[in-house]
Amino acid sequence: MKKWIWRIVAVAAVGLFAFLLISGKKDKEPPKQVEVVRGAISEKALAVGTIEPEKEIKVKSIIPGIVQEVLFKVGDKVKAGNPLFTISPNPTPVEYVETRRAVEVAQIALSKLQTDRERNIQLFAKDLISKAEMDAIETSYNDAALKHKIAQERLELMEKGRIKMSNREIDSTVKAPTSGMVLSQSVFQGDPVVPLTNYQPGTELCSLADMGKLLFKGTVDEIDVGKIQTGMAAEIQIGALPDSLFPGQVERIFPKAKKEGNATLFDIEIFISDSAGPQLRAGYSATATIVVRAKENILILPERLVLFENGKKFVEVMNGETVEKKEIKTGLSDGLNIEIVEGLAEGAAVIERPPREIK
Repeated sequence: MKKWIWRIVAVAAVGLFAFLLISGKKDKEPPKQVEVVRGAISEKALAVGTIEPEKEIKVKSIIPGIVQEVLFKVGDKVKAGNPLFTISPNPTPVEYVETRRAVEVAQIALSKLQTDRERNIQLFAKDLISKAEMDAIETSYNDAALKHKIAQERLELMEKGRIKMSNREIDSTVKAPTSGMVLSQSVFQGDPVVPLTNYQPGTELCSLADMGKLLFKGTVDEIDVGKIQTGMAAEIQIGALPDSLFPGQVERIFPKAKKEGNATLFDIEIFISDSAGPQLRAGYSATATIVVRAKENILILPERLVLFENGKKFVEVMNGETVEKKEIKTGLSDGLNIEIVEGLAEGAAVIERPPREIK
């Protein structure tokens, strides 16, 4: 029995010795090191937003009525002057009666003044009335003739939807005010239309935009807005087109912030300088990366290796068989790599500690 006990003790001693030997070897293994190399770093700001046309025009009618015909499809490219809608006049019974009665009243007034004018012409020829009296009746007659013509044109426009005046033709066909692509359609055949006047905005019929001139419209955080200036280069990544990057240039930074939750954001507009390639559509979600500063051929090191203590920056290096801290000065950072300004030369080795295990 004693022999078995001694054997167990001997095996345990050998196992303990082997464990200590292996542990000692592990402690003596040199730590992993990363060299300082030359490279490039760029500081960037991020904006989140959507792709929008530079100018989007809302098409409206100046004539009330009902949409009789739609002459396009959404997505069509149109030129300025192309017909878009035909509006059929649809006056209420009261409006129609009032307009027709206005024509009759104007006709009566004109007929009476015409009779007075003819009589005064005869009297003026016999020097029975003065020239001032003749001029007054002529003015009244011309004014009545103009009112009668206006009343007739209003009735004709209400009945036929079109009139032809001396210098222009007015009809119920709504035409494209500019060249571009039809982005949306707001009314359809049979829908009522309220005209655009000085007192009401009118019914929006459709919207047009030049899709060759696009903007990124988004927001940037207040932390980054002070670094951005108009004219800075940007790269725009479209969510629906992950394999494509579009170059841009900062065009406008809004002066007033807005709150979204707990964040303070500023609106920003970036002109897309080259929209060639995949077709861009209005409303695409996108992110814009703006290059704030950039440096090339500088000493860089992974920023995770830099230690911060008492407002100073250090790295760990080997001094013979021992590890020591070395103070450094840093410059530009992109969040992954950081510029080494002083303290380390190219090729210098910096210790990289293994990540701590989360317990």
